Amino acid sequence: MRSVLKFAALSLVFVGFLLPGNVVLSIHAQDGSKQQRPRRVGANKSGPAKAAEKSQTEEVDEGDVVRVDTQLVSVPAVVTNSGGRPLAGLHEGNFLVYENGQPQKIATFATTEVPFEIALLLDTSGSTRADVALIRQAANAFVAALRPGDRVAIVAFNTARRGQSVAAKVDVLTKLTDDRKILSKAIEDLGTSNGTPFYDALGKIAADVFREKPAEEMRGRRAVVALTDGVDSTSDSDFASVRSALLRATVAAYFIQVNTEDFVEDRLLKDCEDDGRLSLSAKQLQRYRRIFYPRAKAEDYMDFCAMGPFERMSISRDLYNLARQEMNDLAKDSGGRNFIANSLQDARAAFARVATEIGTQYSLGYYPTNKTHDGKFRAIRVEVRGLDEKAQVRAREGYYAPKS
Repeated sequence: MRSVLKFAALSLVFVGFLLPGNVVLSIHAQDGSKQQRPRRVGANKSGPAKAAEKSQTEEVDEGDVVRVDTQLVSVPAVVTNSGGRPLAGLHEGNFLVYENGQPQKIATFATTEVPFEIALLLDTSGSTRADVALIRQAANAFVAALRPGDRVAIVAFNTARRGQSVAAKVDVLTKLTDDRKILSKAIEDLGTSNGTPFYDALGKIAADVFREKPAEEMRGRRAVVALTDGVDSTSDSDFASVRSALLRATVAAYFIQVNTEDFVEDRLLKDCEDDGRLSLSAKQLQRYRRIFYPRAKAEDYMDFCAMGPFERMSISRDLYNLARQEMNDLAKDSGGRNFIANSLQDARAAFARVATEIGTQYSLGYYPTNKTHDGKFRAIRVEVRGLDEKAQVRAREGYYAPKS
C-alpha cells in the first residue's frame, strides 16, 4: 500500500473473524459455542507425568518445525446452516476430524462462548483526516460489538524521524486488554504514516502481541484481521518470515482487501514533477526484482522516475497480484478468511460481521496419529453429525508436518 493513498492506504488489522454483509467474499475460513474450557489429553495427570506430558504437547501450524513426539494441531471451525446462519450450541460429539482421510481423536474443544484474543492494526498512511475519522468510527464500532472478556490489542502505523528523513514505523498502542476505555483512547490517538510497513506490522503482532503462549482456555482463540490492499512499501521483513511467525503463534489471518489499484495506477503514470503523483519505493522495486526477475541487475530497479509508463504499470499490477496471492494463501493456511471491500461502507459492514463470527467459532485440537516428521502437507477435514438440519463447515484445510 502506498503512502499517499486515500482510502487505499487504510489498513485495519484485527485479530478476529470477518463475515461482511455486502462485501464480496474471496477466500477461506474457520471458527466456535457454549462456554467450556478446552479439554486436554491427560488433564488429570500431576507431578512427573504431567511435566513429561507438557514437554511433549506443543501446538503445530503450517510452517512450524517443532521436534517433539506429539503436536497439538489447532483447528478453528465455523458451522452454518444452508442459509449461512451460524449454528451455536454444538458440543464435541457433533464433530469429526480427519487428517489425510484418517479419523482423529479430538483432544481439546472450546465452544463459542470462550473469549477471543484480537489484534487490531490500523494503517492510515497518507490518508486524509476524514478517512481517519471514518476508520476510527469503524474500529470503535467493532470493539463495542465484542463480548465481555474478549481482549483486543491495537497496533498502528505512524511516522518516525530518522536523521534528516521521516519513515513509517509500527506502534503497539495498547497490549491485549478488555478495558474499552483504554481501547477507545488508543483508537483516538491514531496517527498517520509515510509508507506502509505491512509485513513488519504482522511480524510485530506475532512477536509482541502474541509473544506468550495462549492460556489453556484460549487455545485456538487468536486471529489477525487486516483492512488493507496488502501492498507493502517499507518493511524490513518479508512475507515468508511473518507468515511462519503467525502460524507458529497459532493466529488465524483475516483480510478485508481494499481495492486501490486503479487509484494508484493513475498516479504512478504521472510525471515525477507533477503534484499528486505516486512512486514505488526503493524497497518495493528491489523486492519486485528479487521475486520476478532475480537475475536482473539491482541498478536497473533503482530509479522509478527513469522508468516508462508501461514498465511502471506492469510492476504495479504484478505487486498487487502478489499481495492478493499472499493474503489469500495466509488466510487459507491459518484458517482465516479473505474479503474484498470496495468502500469504507463495505468494510464497516464486514467489521460488524467479524464480531458475529468471533462469537460462533468452535476451536478443536487433536494429536495426529501420523507421527512421521516428513515435512509433508496434511489435509484436514471437519464434519458435523447429529444435527436436524443440513450444515456446512468452514475449517482449517491443513498444515505441514514437522521435518526431522
